[in-house]
Amino acid sequence: MAAWDFSSRPQNLKRGIEVDRAKVEVIEQLPLPTNIKAIRSFLGHAGFYRRFIKNFSHIARPLTNLLAKDAPFVFDEECLEAFHKLKEALATAPIIQLPNWNKPLEIMCDASDYAVGAVLGQTSDKKHHAISYASKTLTGPQLNYSTTEKELLEVVFAIDKFRSYLVGSKVIIYTDHVALKYLFTKEDAKPHLIRWVLLLQEFDIEIRDKKGVENSVADHLSRMKFEETSSLPIDDYMRDDQLLKVTIAQPWYANLVNYIVAGYVPEGTNKGKLAHDSRSYL
Repeated sequence: MAAWDFSSRPQNLKRGIEVDRAKVEVIEQLPLPTNIKAIRSFLGHAGFYRRFIKNFSHIARPLTNLLAKDAPFVFDEECLEAFHKLKEALATAPIIQLPNWNKPLEIMCDASDYAVGAVLGQTSDKKHHAISYASKTLTGPQLNYSTTEKELLEVVFAIDKFRSYLVGSKVIIYTDHVALKYLFTKEDAKPHLIRWVLLLQEFDIEIRDKKGVENSVADHLSRMKFEETSSLPIDDYMRDDQLLKVTIAQPWYANLVNYIVAGYVPEGTNKGKLAHDSRSYL
């Protein structure tokens, strides 16, 4: 699915390419910070892209003043205006960019006790641009997962969320949980962890460690609680069409595959009909 709107309506031609609002919905729904910790987390996210935000220090000053020692927490009109300006900047160009398919895609992800967050992006000229944001509140048994389980679940969530971008591309995943790199070679892990590792084998991914202070964008998204439009939990189950699983000894397409690949015609089979039928699958 494209991350941009190429609508052909005349009134949109003058405005050019627009950001698909679904890709920045998480940013548009960011709740107002209610304490110092939330202010610091939001400023860490916005500060990661400060090079793209003109007069960042001036815009963010009302919020940074709240972080001063012994300063009373009064979220006034100036703070509200600063929050909305920075939020708008995070959801528009030049921070949001089109993907460059000639370069690796990057996912920064993080998990907290109650949510997971991820941002899909790319680095160009040593500058990181965002392509899409995602966040999800954990539900049910997922809330009781261990730290390692939640950190791997965040990767599964990000891969599933950004799947349309990632198939066939090199993907670098940044996480602050270095143990994930060793899960891919661990044979005695829990069954659902092995299932997730198998699920990720479809993609060309590389896990890289990134300290929490350097992963401020995903850290911020993983600490947000949103009003979920769907109560469905994160989809962490393998699908047969992804794993190419064969559940019978000889599937219906076996003769077609053998003929296309090796020219093999089973005894008693009409070669002309087999050749004709295989054209649809070549």
